Amino acid sequence: MEAAQLRSIFLDYFADNGHVVVPSASLIPHDQSLLFTVAGMVPFKSYFTEEETAPFKRAVSIQKCFRAPDIDIIGTTQRHLTFFEMMGNFSFGDYFKEGAIRFAWGLITEGFGLDPERLWVTVHDSDDQAEELWRDLIGVRPERIQRLGEDNFWGMGDSGPCGPSSEIFFDKGVPFGADGGPAFGGEDRFIEFWNLVFMQYEKGPGDSMTELPKKNIDTGAGFERVLSILNGVESVFATDLFTPLLETASRALKTPYGHDEVTDVAIRRIAEHGRAMTMLVSDGVLPSNEGRGYVLRRIIRRAILAARRSGSEASLVASLVDATIAKMGGAYPVLVKDRDLIVEVLEREEAGFARTLRTGLSLLEDARDEVVSSGSRLFPGDVAFRLHDTHGFPVELTEEIVAESGLEVERSSFDAAMKVQRERARSRAKTLNLADDAHYRDLVEAHGTTEFIGRDIARYSVETQVVAVLEGADGTSELFLDSTPFYAESGGQVGDTGVVVTETGRFEVVDTQSVAGGLYAHRGTMSGEVLPGQICVATIDAQRREATRRNHTSTHLLHAGLRAVLGEHVRQQGSYVGPDRFRFDFSHGSGLQRDEASQILALVNADVITNEGVETVQTSTAEAETMGAVAFFGDKYGERVRVVRAGSHSLEFCGGTHVDRLGDIGQIQIVSESSIGSNTRRIEAVSGLGASRRSYEMEQTLGSVAALLKTSIDDVVPSLERLFERQRELDREVAALRQAQLSQFAEQLHASSGLDVLIARVDGYPGEQLRTLAQDLQRRGRRAVVLVGTSDDKVAVAVASDETLDARAVVKQLAVYVGGGGGGSSRLALAGGRDASGIDAMLVAAAAL
Repeated sequence: MEAAQLRSIFLDYFADNGHVVVPSASLIPHDQSLLFTVAGMVPFKSYFTEEETAPFKRAVSIQKCFRAPDIDIIGTTQRHLTFFEMMGNFSFGDYFKEGAIRFAWGLITEGFGLDPERLWVTVHDSDDQAEELWRDLIGVRPERIQRLGEDNFWGMGDSGPCGPSSEIFFDKGVPFGADGGPAFGGEDRFIEFWNLVFMQYEKGPGDSMTELPKKNIDTGAGFERVLSILNGVESVFATDLFTPLLETASRALKTPYGHDEVTDVAIRRIAEHGRAMTMLVSDGVLPSNEGRGYVLRRIIRRAILAARRSGSEASLVASLVDATIAKMGGAYPVLVKDRDLIVEVLEREEAGFARTLRTGLSLLEDARDEVVSSGSRLFPGDVAFRLHDTHGFPVELTEEIVAESGLEVERSSFDAAMKVQRERARSRAKTLNLADDAHYRDLVEAHGTTEFIGRDIARYSVETQVVAVLEGADGTSELFLDSTPFYAESGGQVGDTGVVVTETGRFEVVDTQSVAGGLYAHRGTMSGEVLPGQICVATIDAQRREATRRNHTSTHLLHAGLRAVLGEHVRQQGSYVGPDRFRFDFSHGSGLQRDEASQILALVNADVITNEGVETVQTSTAEAETMGAVAFFGDKYGERVRVVRAGSHSLEFCGGTHVDRLGDIGQIQIVSESSIGSNTRRIEAVSGLGASRRSYEMEQTLGSVAALLKTSIDDVVPSLERLFERQRELDREVAALRQAQLSQFAEQLHASSGLDVLIARVDGYPGEQLRTLAQDLQRRGRRAVVLVGTSDDKVAVAVASDETLDARAVVKQLAVYVGGGGGGSSRLALAGGRDASGIDAMLVAAAAL
């Protein structure tokens, strides 16, 4: 059976049994506690926790998943994967254990055609009901039903929905291990392939369990594992999913798969990582040095390193993308559509890592060889950090390479260096923990979600009713209203501020957040009393909102301008929309050129000048996509969505607030453009009054520069060019004088000794000049020159030699005396340090060498 046939059988079976077929969600989850979508239930988590109401009672999906813990062993086994697909059927308060067990058994035995005599079942120790259903309803022999403990109980963490589970196993037969079933037999013989989770409890404080009034079903079956079982093969790599990928990797290594286990490991690793990297980039993950991007970068580099260390220098990633599309493009058409973008991102990373390998690998191998020769088994953590920080070598790659020589990375010093770096770079985020999710859910159950009514300027101040007040210990409280004009932070747009007034008190709102799937928390400080049930007048800061919505519509125009000028590969990666400025993060491999920025600004401001109306429609997600609306990275969309058309070039999904006409924006200016990570750029910009203020400030600054230059504003650039040219002339004169001084000093040193090896202390010259001086002296006919000296509290030592002496080896030995290190070539090398007290001993050592 091929993968496409399995997809069809699985989805059709459950669709015929009343399930809604839900397309796979992104590998980037909306659950902020997860780095990736790791299971089929992740997109439905808010339905299980009842933060949101499920729009269907039954669902079925084949979900893309990615798990990072097994990265290190990929290729060394026949079954471990990072990217995989999870088949699952779900019930939200509809059928429970009996239905889940009936559906699973019917599909396995009738749809898949597996022999019931090769199937085993496990249940939780406490789950008598599940055992009875398997035995009496389905007819599984009692000896094939086994009870397990923790392995058959599933929960979301310390609290929340949980329940026992039942797993279905396939017996591969005697050749694969001992009998005894899943509980006692060989783990390579009894293969678990489907897990049925019966969510019937709510876990509370002290591990207390409360029966849920509405019970749910969550099942998961590994797509690749099921496919291998149905085809009677021992490995997931032996299925049709991996055939083109294995062939691609084999061609790159010029070695057929199956001839040598060492090479086979590399081929499997390249194939698996090739598929995973393609799927991650397709879902918007870009290589970087943190988070998801770091995991992606790591698997890309592991695949390339596996190829290079197997002797292949061929370009790899484009062919792996094509091999992935050959098998996955039918199920995921976006792969075909975005093929060129995926290849561009991965080839750029491949080229960058090729440079990393050239520069970093020699440093790593030199350091490794020194450790091995010293008899130690610890690879220095500071070297591993330098490889990571300067050359982009993930520490896991360093560990993998040095492990081949029996070494371990000294993680304590590496981790210490990383901690210092993270603390330096970490931005501080403000958090407020006034209520936990349970309190918020109670409010939603009692009063419903908050109705937002403040899109139009006429509704910026409204009469509404206080629902609840939660007071914090630090004087900050949360106010909940029946309906509100306050926009809650979402889609990058900041929450509104303002004031809520009752007849007994006043509440100053400093922020507004959506805390539980549509419940708005107005955060701020209270004077007097604001009581639940009171009628109040809620008024937002209108001037702040108007500035914010000018900036929000500006982000839409900027996004359209970037895609028009740079290409449709540009995707939003994040945004900030406030009243004073806006920020737009987007995917692109290089910085904006001046002419590109000019074109973009010309386009967006031309749109502003047209003063076209901004139109908003509500429609289905499918219809919005048909219209060509662009979805924002990281935003979650329901069945009904808002689509904003801002002029003739911009059409996007968006729930934020916008101007009525483009002319309301006034003007858009780009303040800065920079890199915030590999393949990700950031634009900071202003609009409206912010743009006016910036124009005035720039004019004032330009006037000040003109006054300093004693010229007019129009003549500032020519005046600066003349000034810089004069500076360049002076720099050339100074350089010539320094060179003449060095040559004169070299002549004096040369005349001071007739030996073919010159060793001298020369203070007052920085390292680069000391190296030039040593090279000059060596070229005057000496076999070797060693110069050491201090400058600005730093010690430098330079070695120049002919072919009879290795200057790099000498300088490394000498640098130890001043607590430093260095390198260079065999003919010319330089080292530095800070311990000047060791100079005398260094000179003695140099003479001995």
